Amino acid sequence: MFERCEDLLVENADLEGQLGDPTLHADPKQARKVGRRHAELRPIVETYRQWVALGEDLDAARELGETDQAFADEAVTIEQSRDEVADKLTGLLVPRDPLDGSDVILEIKAGEGGDESALFAGDLLRMYLRYAERRKWKTEVLGSVESDLGGYKDVAVAVKAKGVPDPGEAPYDRLRYEGGVHRVQRVPVTESQGRIHTSAAGVLVLPETEEVEVEIDANDLRIDVFRSSGPGGQSVNTTDSAVRITHVPTGVVVSCQNEKSQLQNREQAMRILRARLVALEEEKAEAEASESRKAQVRTVDRSERIRTYNFPENRLADHRTGFKSYNLDQVLDGELEAVVQSCVDADMAARLAGE
Repeated sequence: MFERCEDLLVENADLEGQLGDPTLHADPKQARKVGRRHAELRPIVETYRQWVALGEDLDAARELGETDQAFADEAVTIEQSRDEVADKLTGLLVPRDPLDGSDVILEIKAGEGGDESALFAGDLLRMYLRYAERRKWKTEVLGSVESDLGGYKDVAVAVKAKGVPDPGEAPYDRLRYEGGVHRVQRVPVTESQGRIHTSAAGVLVLPETEEVEVEIDANDLRIDVFRSSGPGGQSVNTTDSAVRITHVPTGVVVSCQNEKSQLQNREQAMRILRARLVALEEEKAEAEASESRKAQVRTVDRSERIRTYNFPENRLADHRTGFKSYNLDQVLDGELEAVVQSCVDADMAARLAGE
């Protein structure tokens, strides 16, 4: 039933041998690669061994149960446990995305709604920062364009796990479902009549890869420098430190102006550019594999929403999974796990169904 697991046992043993070899750790990148693969296989190996052991116990209980009712009853219980373990193992064996286990770059962009949309983008940023804090992930704001009222017209933040996370627990594994249009319904701070308005902000979730994982030809880049705008300290607004990089073949444009030096802004912009190019390739692969594996929404159109945040009712609704909760204030404070898990479960169900 799980013949493939025998090959994985052999691979796991080989990886354990490599991890025990001191020479491996002389190459940090290779050590991370081996460690990540070992972490991916560990739950599969442990669950498979549990399934095999339960099978042996079941055979023994059935044999003894032919003459002893107590063992016959125990066999029924063991069989139920083994079926549950088999279901778990089946889920673990579902082919994983090659980018699973990645760190991410989140981009949040204000859309329809003007200043109110920018304020909501700021709320989303805080929500993700608090969620990352709860999961003990490291965050770093790579670039931002603030609005007049203190929100964000555009902000990019890197989210990194500490060490090698368990399968399904990496930033990309948990946050990949956040990509799309988020709609908010509330009374804006600029509304004098107390009327509820609807606005939207877009979220892009980009897997962040190591520089060696994506090749960018320098001849394909157009790099412009300009003077930073908006709030900033000494030299931020007085020198040409801001950087705009255009990847000519794809038309992808990235700008960074938060850092004081042109070199720092260029490095930040290249991180975002690499992540966007990887995401583009991933979308192409998904589109070719199955129409049902849709790419993330790239436009901030209120009609193409994935989730609604209704402040008057303190309600959150995810329109893909049907998940609803009435603790919006807590969700915006980083308690995002329940809605994220609803997306993980729905995706797993779709994968098991072969969609």
